Amino acid sequence: MKTKNILLIHTGGTISMQENESGEVKPGDKNPLVDHIKEIPNINLITSELFHLPSPHITPSNMLDIKNHIESTLTSHQLNGVVITHGTDTLEETAYFLDVTLSLDIPVVLTGAMRSSNELGSDGLYNLLSAIKVASSEHAKSMGVLVVMNDEIHTAKNVTKTHTSNVATFQSPQYGPIGIVNKGGVSFHHKPVLHRSLKVKSLNKNVFLIKAYAGMDDQIINALDQLNLNGLVIEALGQGNLPPMMLPSLQKIIKKGIPIVLVSRCFNGIVQDVYGYEGGGRHLKELGFIFSNGLNGQKARIKLMIALETTKDLNEIEEIFAV
Repeated sequence: MKTKNILLIHTGGTISMQENESGEVKPGDKNPLVDHIKEIPNINLITSELFHLPSPHITPSNMLDIKNHIESTLTSHQLNGVVITHGTDTLEETAYFLDVTLSLDIPVVLTGAMRSSNELGSDGLYNLLSAIKVASSEHAKSMGVLVVMNDEIHTAKNVTKTHTSNVATFQSPQYGPIGIVNKGGVSFHHKPVLHRSLKVKSLNKNVFLIKAYAGMDDQIINALDQLNLNGLVIEALGQGNLPPMMLPSLQKIIKKGIPIVLVSRCFNGIVQDVYGYEGGGRHLKELGFIFSNGLNGQKARIKLMIALETTKDLNEIEEIFAV
């Protein structure tokens, strides 16, 4: 079997941490995975420790650095796949950022761990080996960016962290995983629909994410309007509805040409222009709100940040969020 070149990028997170005697989990001086990963038959690992950051410290600029590192390594190496180890809190955002901005046919796989390297039942090394299997699989080509955790293969678009501590935390609500990986190999049972990538060289747009709740008024909106606001994502109620007291300030923002993207705070289903009352989805659509096609709030924010680097045209942004 031909040896495959896999770029392995470490960025930090629980997968690279250790637990001390008091039960505190934190980064050490060295990533323990570097010593524990053994030689894998027919796999040549090209390893980079790009960051050593807990995932709450990861920023969109770091995500752009990962993208640029992958693309620059491709100019100097013949890669067959990419694996990125990452903290789980923001893993889905980095995965989705790369999914939107990369245009590669080789597999790009993110993985992490819910238990640090020296905890009982540590899942990090196993998840890493599973991710390498997927990244080296011919069947994983042209699948977009994937997340491999706990024997399952998920798409970056649909996967989300659903539990604070369970090793089976990563799930794809509504759609489920697209494949499995185990000792027998890699098996896919679905293939995602892929869309054109968005080219981005910098990230300078200020995009906020807020969540709607019963009785919400416009105080937060007014505060945001005083900032250098370039875009806003709102996790709306149900199918895409908002309390009417929010609307006057939101309309002012829309009239300035600033896009407001609606997603649902429900983790299943999509927002739709169904309800015609004040603040209902149909009313909001008429006012110029942009409806996202099934993304959660954190991913919609990432997508809007990227979209705003490519266009200011609200119709184009609406088309970007339709897929």
